[in-house]
Amino acid sequence: MHSTLPVQQEPPGQRPEPAPAPPRAGAAGRSGRLAALDGLRLCAALMVVAYHYLAFDSGAWPRPTAELFPLAHVPASYGWLGVQLFFLISGFVICMSSWGRSVGDFALSRVTRLYPAYWFAVLAVSLVVSLWPSPVNAVPALRTVVVNLTMLQDPLGVDPVDGVYWTLWVEMRFYLLFALVVRKGLTYRRAVAFCAAWGFAAVLAEASGDRALAVVLMPHECWYFIAGIAFYLMHRFRPDPVLWLITGGCLVLGQHELVRTHVRAERYMGHHVPHWPTPLLLALFFLLLAAVALGRTRRVDWRWLSTAGALTYPLYLIHERIGWAVIHKADGWLPPLVLVAVLVAAMLLTAWLVHRLVERPLARRLGRGLQRATARARTAEREVRTG
Repeated sequence: MHSTLPVQQEPPGQRPEPAPAPPRAGAAGRSGRLAALDGLRLCAALMVVAYHYLAFDSGAWPRPTAELFPLAHVPASYGWLGVQLFFLISGFVICMSSWGRSVGDFALSRVTRLYPAYWFAVLAVSLVVSLWPSPVNAVPALRTVVVNLTMLQDPLGVDPVDGVYWTLWVEMRFYLLFALVVRKGLTYRRAVAFCAAWGFAAVLAEASGDRALAVVLMPHECWYFIAGIAFYLMHRFRPDPVLWLITGGCLVLGQHELVRTHVRAERYMGHHVPHWPTPLLLALFFLLLAAVALGRTRRVDWRWLSTAGALTYPLYLIHERIGWAVIHKADGWLPPLVLVAVLVAAMLLTAWLVHRLVERPLARRLGRGLQRATARARTAEREVRTG
């Protein structure tokens, strides 16, 4: 529905910006965070973990996962959809955290958020697979590790140290595109225009078959980010027909893309699973984001969810190949389900330690260093201009 709140007058011929929705009691938790989003992030990470441990026939287990986990392997086979949920949440959170920021602040926040835990993960995974070499995990060459530290291995055609890192290149391209609107200053109209322009351009890129355009515009993944942005606009300004059209269109086009993604997932897993749960799960993800946007999850305000949200990124980065190495080494020591339970608990604890001991302190130091460097560059630029 449209907002009925008064809006500021603008010059004739310009449509006024919608007024922000009034704050909802408890909607953003004690610290200004949306706790439900942290919970959804944890669910997305655990879906991906379940997919790699219970459904993905990596060779770490002595027998196919369908034999070892006859009940769990089918639902776990849809865990790859946790990535789509991550992308949806990312669109929402990036739009929310960028409001009122300069493009420099936006870039600084993304660098300090992504790189500290990632650098640790690249080195930790490389060390573990080098100490415990196996047919499951190829030992990366030193030059491969070095290139991976830049997070640009995908466009440079270098093998990733860990397979899950492909999503980081997708996220980086989203940030670069969204920085265009952040640079102009985020408003409702600019965000909506960005969503419409990106979606239309992505369709043209797909139709043209131009590989360079597809790399930039991401016609297979863009629908989740666009929908996330529109859901945040609903949260900030209240829903309206334009935002419902954007999210509905993204759901339809996302479903279309998932047909091909499901086939690829089956090829990686090594077994077939029914297709019908895939569109239902994506629709569920959209409903969950809509519930957050409309304030239906405001009662979800448990303190532990902020911690859960913080550890999902380190968990995602370290779980795959290190987990496979542990499974391969621990074969026969514990029953498979018990081993998975112990391994997931250990990964969660490790992720918390990485967050507390590596990610937070390194992000602070990196942020201060980049701020000082930016200040020096601005000072030098002013001195040049003034002669």
